Amino acid sequence: MANLADFDVKNKYQATIKKSERLTPASTEEIREIVLEVQPGFECQVDQSFGVLVKATDEFGNKFHHRLYSVADLPGKTNGNPLITMLVKRCSYVDDFSGERYPGIASNYLCDRKVGDEITVTGPHKLPFVVPEDKNANLILVGMGTGIAPFRAFVKHIYKNVKDWKGKIRLFYGARSGLELLYLNDADGDLTNYYDEATFEAFHALSPRPHMADPIALDEAIEGNAAEILEMLNHTNTYIYVAGYDKVKAMLDKAFANILGSKENWETRKAELVAGGKWAEVIY
Repeated sequence: MANLADFDVKNKYQATIKKSERLTPASTEEIREIVLEVQPGFECQVDQSFGVLVKATDEFGNKFHHRLYSVADLPGKTNGNPLITMLVKRCSYVDDFSGERYPGIASNYLCDRKVGDEITVTGPHKLPFVVPEDKNANLILVGMGTGIAPFRAFVKHIYKNVKDWKGKIRLFYGARSGLELLYLNDADGDLTNYYDEATFEAFHALSPRPHMADPIALDEAIEGNAAEILEMLNHTNTYIYVAGYDKVKAMLDKAFANILGSKENWETRKAELVAGGKWAEVIY
């Protein structure tokens, strides 16, 4: 995985907040959908990301904090200017030495912005999720939390702009509760519009006791579809894309090892996927 310091921030653009809407109820963690109108010259597609620059001096003397975000919807235009959508979760972190909790710099900055405010964006930057040229390719998409963002844009792009897609697309999405299932719930079921597509299915994974911080049962959701996953993994044109928290990797390794019969079988198959450019992850 690339370090944020590896991304060029010379291409900077001013963007205006056109919309900032909280998608999760007040009783849950705050996740906002923010829509930006960016000055002319900026273009960011569904297979790319963009950065947000926030003025903040850190312990190393850096004067800006840089954070990358995936495009969460098909890019559009307004007044002839680029229009992009992002998901932001208000975060905090615990200092390893002091044990004190501090607000996340970029997430709190963005969640506090109001309509009409201006921010600075960078990019576009490369994102490892690309639409295969083979329209018979199978896609296993695994997202946690705001990790749904790139896959929402990805799925919409395939069914709107890529004609005659024949491969299976299986989306596994984890959230603490049904109230936090972004784009897949009663209030905002954007991705449910594609449930009638013969090649698309989405599966939810929730925490059995979200108020007690029980882990999200993403591995159980995947293993619950073991027969189909095994059949897909037996094809050489199957891709697996993962976006979300670091702990998702351990859950995936457990689930796929159980499906393939052993840890060794999964390690061999995963190595084949990685070597063939058919495994990609964005972990934060």
